[in-house]
Amino acid sequence: MRVAAAIAMLACIGWGQFKSTVPLVVAPTTVTDAKGRYVDGLTPEALTLYDNNVPQAARMDWMAYPVDLVVAVQTSSNSGAVIDKLGGSGILFTQLLAAEAGETAVVSFSDQVKVHQDFTGNPDLVIHALRMLRQEGAEAHMLDALRQALLMLEQRPPGRRRIILMIAEKRDRSSKAKLTDVMERVERLNAAVYWLTYSPLLEPFTVKPKTAEDLKPEAERIKVQACPLCPPPDDTPVPPDLGPGNPVYAIGELMRLRQPDLSNLFTTATGGRTLSFLKKNALEQAIQLVGEEVHRQYLLSFEPKGGEPGQFHAIRVAVNNRPDLQAKTRAGYWSLR
Repeated sequence: MRVAAAIAMLACIGWGQFKSTVPLVVAPTTVTDAKGRYVDGLTPEALTLYDNNVPQAARMDWMAYPVDLVVAVQTSSNSGAVIDKLGGSGILFTQLLAAEAGETAVVSFSDQVKVHQDFTGNPDLVIHALRMLRQEGAEAHMLDALRQALLMLEQRPPGRRRIILMIAEKRDRSSKAKLTDVMERVERLNAAVYWLTYSPLLEPFTVKPKTAEDLKPEAERIKVQACPLCPPPDDTPVPPDLGPGNPVYAIGELMRLRQPDLSNLFTTATGGRTLSFLKKNALEQAIQLVGEEVHRQYLLSFEPKGGEPGQFHAIRVAVNNRPDLQAKTRAGYWSLR
């Protein structure tokens, strides 16, 4: 209830200016048992969707829609350890999350947003894009990155699921885009946002020691000793990158705790999920968990009845006559008439 209230308080500002309607509300729904295991095989009659506690005539889509996935990675000065962990994770995004017939795009953000790879089904291109990411800038324009991801998804063919996977902190740093504008756009697209988050203060202590060779650009690194006369890799140790961990930075981070937690706002509003990680194996496990959830959801949809512009409609899904099962979906939607 607290999260839903926070969404209402933060996102209601300016929503009365919206003039268009949402023709269809999509509610991705996850059903689990008492042990947290996914429950498959339920029929449309087994689920009831409520809009402000009023049962709706919801449709369940059986088709396995292909996924359009945008992976947005924070690459600011406090993200070096996370970038290192992502180097070999590209195959997980393409095979487990986008999966068959799906396509993946890669975006980075710090002081500005950059598109490193447009939508592709080629895992090698995604892996390369992730390996080429580098630290740059001091800010984290999360809302700008979300807006860019949504602009890219808008250009995709219809009949595909739209998913954004953010790998970032929880709070924005100096975006130009406005929260209400991005929330409106994500709702119009019925896109789902998932968020893998971390602590910038702890991440630097989870990486192995680096050498001067590791700091060279990817194309210049000597990976294998090709011949006796070739120069060897530069194994000179370099000081650990502890990030901007000085006292002034720490005080600033405490002040930022007063800003909105975007990870909770967007995942709760769209039916996604927030997962935290520290080490590489936890990051890879989080990607697998997101992939499993995405591909084992029930896709419910219904036509909203309208209402006053800016009015928040809470939605929920119940499993009929099965109190032992729990259904999770998006917190609700805003009337955009």
